[in-house]
Amino acid sequence: MQPPFRSKQEVIINAPLEAVWAFSMDLTKIPEFHPRVVKVDVLSGKTLRAPGASYQCHLAGGKHSCIEKDIEIIPLQRIVTVLPEDTFGISKILIDYRVETTFRALGNRSTKVEISHFYSTNTLKAKLLNLIAKGKIARETQATLNAAKSTIETACPTDRVRQTDS
Repeated sequence: MQPPFRSKQEVIINAPLEAVWAFSMDLTKIPEFHPRVVKVDVLSGKTLRAPGASYQCHLAGGKHSCIEKDIEIIPLQRIVTVLPEDTFGISKILIDYRVETTFRALGNRSTKVEISHFYSTNTLKAKLLNLIAKGKIARETQATLNAAKSTIETACPTDRVRQTDS
């Protein structure tokens, strides 16, 4: 059973779906676009996302980290990730926290990426955490999407595609 929907952030990246997907599948690229992640340790031995692939993100400042695990991959469409462990204690309060990242081609040169957050707030601690953190989660997710957009568009400029199409 899926936990309740909490928020969704989105961005349109001016790059083909295949390029956006390929970039998103590489776990080693997370520090290139995630504003808070400085290092990723691959725990499952897989540098590419796959069901069961887990990785530890080390956050800026050096004190905190989290372990994320991909539980579902639908190629060129969706990645579902859970948070089994973190040093903030979020995984102990929001025990069913999951993130769904969806990808949709908008023509041949643009891709819509949406990140949706799902979790239950069955306890008082969870309700309070949601009240305090929901906005921050949304802002940080949007910042991550914006940074991914910039990184991918720099690596895959569509102007070159347009020039060769004319």
